[in-house]
Amino acid sequence: VTEFLLLGFPSLHHQEYLIAITFLASYLVILVGNLLIIALILSDRDLHRPMYFFLCNLSSLEIFFATSIIPKTVASLLMGSKAISYPACLTQFYFCTFLGVIEFVLLAVMSYDRYVAICYPLQYPMLMNSQLCVQLLLGSWTAGFLATIVPTVLVARLSFCNANHIDHFFCDGVLLIKLSCADTRTVELINFVNAFIILFGSLVMTAMSYLYIINTILRLPSASSRNKAFSTCSSHFTIVILGYGSCIFQYVQPSSHHTSYYKMVALINTVVTPLMSPFIFSLRNEQMKKALKVGL
Repeated sequence: VTEFLLLGFPSLHHQEYLIAITFLASYLVILVGNLLIIALILSDRDLHRPMYFFLCNLSSLEIFFATSIIPKTVASLLMGSKAISYPACLTQFYFCTFLGVIEFVLLAVMSYDRYVAICYPLQYPMLMNSQLCVQLLLGSWTAGFLATIVPTVLVARLSFCNANHIDHFFCDGVLLIKLSCADTRTVELINFVNAFIILFGSLVMTAMSYLYIINTILRLPSASSRNKAFSTCSSHFTIVILGYGSCIFQYVQPSSHHTSYYKMVALINTVVTPLMSPFIFSLRNEQMKKALKVGL
């Protein structure tokens, strides 16, 4: 097999131009929204804090992740060419997985940052210093590389006989493995272990952080203090619900509806979450709203 065919949305083949325009409009909003957040954080000195340092990197990841999928999908829909070369398919698979892993680890890091800020406010500047922030960010990227490189190499070594139709709008690793005519037990096991460690590990860290955060907030004396503390976490918590919720849903879906549900979950991860992220972080954060007004 020298190329694959991305079937995309076969049940909506008469509406491909409309779908392409929707994808393109979403991509432009993702670019503008996340670039605006990055620009605001870089230009406003009041936002030069660990929380916004991680948010700036999260916005960058959203842009990279959407760019690895949406432009190719739009081009395929507009030009009617569903073919993607074997190297391009592997490259897309690598970057989608790589960036996705980094994002989950970074969400866990951001939850830890909120935990330190709310539970240890006096020690926060000392504990979350610039050196630690850079180390946590580098750790996120390292985790993404280590969790992705081995599965990518193993998938690249698989044999693909005559089956080259991927019932999806991008090169998803799970569907690539299913197309192989070779023994895939090893790569499937490694993928499962990777997914378990990354998803479960980061989810446990995030959940533990929020348990301590909620416990601390509920013990605050005044309602205004509790509301202020909750407001600093609400944006991040919303993104956590979207990200983890869609992935958990993906693994517990009924097998009889695998393809349609799989695409729906993929749309949430690749389009909806990056699209909503700028609005959630800018409209639900007082400091971001203040910086936006000043910038405008």
